[in-house]
Amino acid sequence: MKSKANQSQGLLLFHLSRSQLFAMGTLKIRELVPYTHLNALPQSHPAVLGTATVRGQTISVIDMAAAVGYPPVTDEERSKCFIIITDCQRMLIGFLVRGIDKIIECNWRDILSPPDNLGRNAFLTGVTRYQDKLVQLLDVELLLSKIFPIKEDKRIGILTDVQREQLKPMNILLVDDSKVARKQLSDALDAINISYRVASNGRDALDMMSQSADEKRPVDILVSDIEMPGLDGYELAFEVKNDTALASAYIILHTSLSSEISVSQAKQVGADEALTKFDAQELISAMLRGVERKSSPQS
Repeated sequence: MKSKANQSQGLLLFHLSRSQLFAMGTLKIRELVPYTHLNALPQSHPAVLGTATVRGQTISVIDMAAAVGYPPVTDEERSKCFIIITDCQRMLIGFLVRGIDKIIECNWRDILSPPDNLGRNAFLTGVTRYQDKLVQLLDVELLLSKIFPIKEDKRIGILTDVQREQLKPMNILLVDDSKVARKQLSDALDAINISYRVASNGRDALDMMSQSADEKRPVDILVSDIEMPGLDGYELAFEVKNDTALASAYIILHTSLSSEISVSQAKQVGADEALTKFDAQELISAMLRGVERKSSPQS
């Protein structure tokens, strides 16, 4: 059986400084526009430069360099800059960058996890190389969480005592390459007293699932990000469904992508659901649907 997941996905290469190349997956990107006039946004985060009107929509624009610790873009530089319009985490957001390099095709298996010694505040989810240059993949979720913190009513879900008892026996595995996303997931389940395990990439998740199956306690519910270095969520879902020892897992692809493309492809690779980050109540409801599926007679 051949995977319908396409390991070759686009990466947009861009500059926040003169030398270092940064990248963002093209699935997050709606369009690229030259710098345009910005309207001031009072009482906003220091990295928010203002708002731009693009195709009739008002979009907040973030100085990405300043947001991740590089020197801010100066007024004199702005005319040569570009704005990356992203559709991410249920928001249209513009990121001002110093320069656009190019879009390349990249095999996500060639993307490595960032070194552990970068520290907790490093805005990276992976590193790769292009024409002998180091390319750093930015953790857009971490960046957005610093500027637009998730509202309290989205962080914690609610369930009944009966639903909690239904979820408690489930062997739940959470997979995400973003540190902030892993914490969001963990906090949501900790708040309702549900146990789980965590993996930071698809390959480790697949190994953990295989070991659990060997121990006669297969994973019941898999919650996985889509864009991950090494083995992305699409490929992970396909590998799980293609292995009879693992295939009973209820797969929820949990992504910052807001595009319909992610939902459509999720179904193609065998995932049961695709959710947009982050709404704890939606996630818990999806897990409960997984419990219902597993307890139904046809399971």
